[in-house]
Amino acid sequence: MRGAYHFGLPDRSTGAAQAQWFAAHGGAWSADGQTLPGALDIEYNPYGATCYGLSQGAMVAWLTSFVTQYQALTTRWPVIYTTTNWWQTCTGNYAGFGATVPLWIARAGVRRSASCRPGGARAAFWQWTNQPVDFPGDQDVFNGSQDDLVALANGGQPPPPQHSAAAASSATTYHRRRRRSSSAASRG
Repeated sequence: MRGAYHFGLPDRSTGAAQAQWFAAHGGAWSADGQTLPGALDIEYNPYGATCYGLSQGAMVAWLTSFVTQYQALTTRWPVIYTTTNWWQTCTGNYAGFGATVPLWIARAGVRRSASCRPGGARAAFWQWTNQPVDFPGDQDVFNGSQDDLVALANGGQPPPPQHSAAAASSATTYHRRRRRSSSAASRG
């Protein structure tokens, strides 16, 4: 499996403009059974204001603009990679993407729980550490089986929530090396 991600910078340009740039520069999805939908990495601003200077409503509008433009260009909903704390702070714990947009929750050192679910949505992926363990890079778990992961790569939605301990133990470990899309065009 492979996939690309885009580090969103909502204070630089619209969500739609960044989705267009991302899809045109390595973030598009391919119907090859190996390419996951592109991921929008949206978390605390390393360059300035915590929520990029946007209100919660404006942030939700920016995210909606990115998500809908990416879907229009690729026929796939992107994955949103974020932290629970950022989501609560910057979107007011918005729950509107849960039915279509898979979430990738970065919560190193914390067991999966309801507190790791922005807007109450179930995470499709969970980053459980940002330190190399078995492979270089972040260590992540997909909340489903290998067949579910292949189905997601083939255009399906993430599997429904798993509640039992046996179901949780069948989760597929997924290791990733993050490939960031960035350029002056995505920032401007």
